[in-house]
Amino acid sequence: MTLSRPITQAASALRDRFREVRATSLALAAPLSAEDQCIQSMPDASPTKWHLAHTTWFFETVLLQPHATGYQPFDTRFHYLFNSYYEALGPRHPRPHRGLLTRPSVDEVHAYRRHVDEAVVALLEEAGIDWAAIEPIVTLGLNHEQQHQELLLTDILHALSCNPMLPAYKPASGPALRLAAVPPAVRWIAQPGGVVEVGFAGHDFSFDNETPRHQALVQPHAMADRLVNCGDFAQFIADGGYQRPELWLSDGWAAVQANGWRHPAYWLAPDDPRLGFGVQQAQGAAGWHVFGLHGVRPMEADAPVSQLSFYEAAAYAEWAGARLPTEFEWEAAYDAPGIVQMTGHVWQWTRSSYDPYPGFRPMPGIAAEYNGKFMVGQLVLRGGSVATPAGHARPSYRNFFPPAARWQFSGLRLAKDL
Repeated sequence: MTLSRPITQAASALRDRFREVRATSLALAAPLSAEDQCIQSMPDASPTKWHLAHTTWFFETVLLQPHATGYQPFDTRFHYLFNSYYEALGPRHPRPHRGLLTRPSVDEVHAYRRHVDEAVVALLEEAGIDWAAIEPIVTLGLNHEQQHQELLLTDILHALSCNPMLPAYKPASGPALRLAAVPPAVRWIAQPGGVVEVGFAGHDFSFDNETPRHQALVQPHAMADRLVNCGDFAQFIADGGYQRPELWLSDGWAAVQANGWRHPAYWLAPDDPRLGFGVQQAQGAAGWHVFGLHGVRPMEADAPVSQLSFYEAAAYAEWAGARLPTEFEWEAAYDAPGIVQMTGHVWQWTRSSYDPYPGFRPMPGIAAEYNGKFMVGQLVLRGGSVATPAGHARPSYRNFFPPAARWQFSGLRLAKDL
């Protein structure tokens, strides 16, 4: 398209980033069939198709309808279908029933995305747009979409785990890594106590729950230099960890009994009948296999253990004679010498409840419902996982889930008092 007047460099950069993030979502969905993209395996998960549509709904509803003169919605019914939890925007299709939306089709959702993308790009290419109003919404929308890119992967992995054939989301390009059978021992890195500064301190984007930056008091403690890995956790299982109520919080033990938990969510014991569905068997550590995005693979002892609930993480910490760190201890130790695997592997459960920081104020407008109303009954996770988009996580990022959630790429790091 030929522009009558040049757009600003900032608008051009934001337009290019918009295109990149939106293309990434489609690329993540590309390995999936239309049937894959429609399935909802549990109420807490959403179909791939819904993620693609909801992130589009966000730009349409929060950006285009209020700010793009003459914008015509793609389909007014989508306002109801793809709202997630924004009460201020009216009623919505019930979350547990998203898997019943066989219509609109995947092709129609792609058409919806193209319609909205063209309108957003056109808005960003307008000379003289209200940058102060537009830029924060687009930036929030892109970070929101990156959150859903991660959810797209975690949700489809759960759906595929319910298939007895355990199909891979995307076959691996090579054989499984052969890592050390005996994990290296944990080294404890002493951390001083005192007053620490926590919360977002930069000038770029952050979610409202990362602010305001404030002081927190931590006691002297030690932090494990690395994450708990599969070899470590296999020892917990072998020592009867899932059969010993003294290791578990009361609600955690009730969850173990009610759900029959005996190992992390996607581990397969050597006698698991699903290993007979054409899965190539190979001996990982202790004969365990693990189902992941690349399908079933022999368990790698050095790989960080994943798909743990908070209850399992806390029970392991009790068994190990340690504890989970608080989110403030974790953030203060982010750049400490000798500590590794702080981001890009698994989200790390902390012992901190998901509460507002002192002086917290939600984002203005519709986005006020983004985080604050969920600040009850959940635990904070820190770090970012293999499914977190590159550049999306930061030291102050606060993820949160209820304590029984175990379909996420969630693991743990140990801490202990000094």
